[in-house]
Amino acid sequence: MMNKNRILIQGIGNEILTDDGIGPKLVKKLKGNLSKKDIDFETAFIGGLEILESIQGYHTVIFIDAIRTRDGIPGTVYQLSPENFNTTSHLSSIHDVSFLTSVALGKKLGLDMPQFIYIIAVEIFEDRIFDDNFSPLIQQKYEEIFNKVKELIEKILEAHSLNSTEI
Repeated sequence: MMNKNRILIQGIGNEILTDDGIGPKLVKKLKGNLSKKDIDFETAFIGGLEILESIQGYHTVIFIDAIRTRDGIPGTVYQLSPENFNTTSHLSSIHDVSFLTSVALGKKLGLDMPQFIYIIAVEIFEDRIFDDNFSPLIQQKYEEIFNKVKELIEKILEAHSLNSTEI
């Protein structure tokens, strides 16, 4: 059964693949910097169908993932929704069904799917080198990235708390 106000913030990525670990590392830092009791903080390596199990039962899910776009500037933070989502590094994988297909399938199967899904994507530089440190470009901008992500999440949470008090 869905807890009407339960929120999941999930960082997706591999922490030992340079900048790819941005999602999980941000979530770990957010856990100590966001004080709201109905929030769960989790990390995962991949999306696709496997993501369905972790998001069931939540009212709102906020994913944080890495993204590499053709002309993107490393450190840029994007807020996406399923409607304008194309792909991030892990939510959609060539080895699995896409994130959007997974969400549609979850709804079609009658799973207890979130009412709201947000995607925060951070433009990265390097994700093919094994290293638990960020690339110098991302490391230099990490505090700025963290502050932007935190600000976006606080706006989402504020909007949801305003909506829940109106009900």
